[in-house]
Amino acid sequence: MPGYAEPAVSGVPGAEGEKAKEPFVRIEGVSCRFGATEAVRDVSLAVERGAIFGLVGSDGAGKSTLLRMAATMLKPATGRITIDGLDVVADRAAVKDRIGYMPQRFGLYQDLTVEENIDFFMNIFGIRGTERKARKALYLGFSNLLPFTDRPAGKLSGGMKQKLGLACVLVHEPKLLILDEPTNGVDPVSRQEFWEILGRMRKNGMTILVSTAYLDEGERCDRLGLMHRAELLATATPAEIRSRFANLEEAIIERIREADADLAQDAFKTGQEG
Repeated sequence: MPGYAEPAVSGVPGAEGEKAKEPFVRIEGVSCRFGATEAVRDVSLAVERGAIFGLVGSDGAGKSTLLRMAATMLKPATGRITIDGLDVVADRAAVKDRIGYMPQRFGLYQDLTVEENIDFFMNIFGIRGTERKARKALYLGFSNLLPFTDRPAGKLSGGMKQKLGLACVLVHEPKLLILDEPTNGVDPVSRQEFWEILGRMRKNGMTILVSTAYLDEGERCDRLGLMHRAELLATATPAEIRSRFANLEEAIIERIREADADLAQDAFKTGQEG
């Protein structure tokens, strides 16, 4: 895009050595409980470097809990998660330097302007001087927010708030983005723009782990993980999941029916809603 450079991710693609051939994220036999409730049960999956891996499934399936564990916010009860070869528990500080985590309710300061919000996050990460100015221009430009730097965050549309949240997550230039339903409730045009940004990040080597309730967004992922009632039912490409069905929604509903005869009525969003 004119006026600024595309963000680049150090180390991929083109990284040398055996490490570059390994999955960037490994989740092995991970479980998590909240009291008597088992939120995640024995989940294992791998996310390749420079790929978009999407988590889809029924409400309460454990997607957010799994992402929180990957983001070092929760400690797994059993199993192990590694990111770039580092254990999220034993190497928590080093892992946090490599990830950008955007929860469903990202903590923007509504009374601060767009510029003040991104300045706040750069202060947290100790980004100073000329590098600070360059990154601000880069990530606000990348998110199409440069014309709105003086607007309070509370006055932004839902889609613009999500793009500002993404810009704030990116300022320390992580290697992995962890996004928990980042476009939920956002209008279709803003959702399209947000996913175009993610596509450009992927093209430049970013690894992305994202949950979504919109199955048109699931189609944009390199691989999907289908979760239901704390378990991972399947991991495959979108094309493989819907191979015998008219669309991804039908395929996922049928797969959940096969696993859970009591539940066939979960509402999945196909992308037509606002």
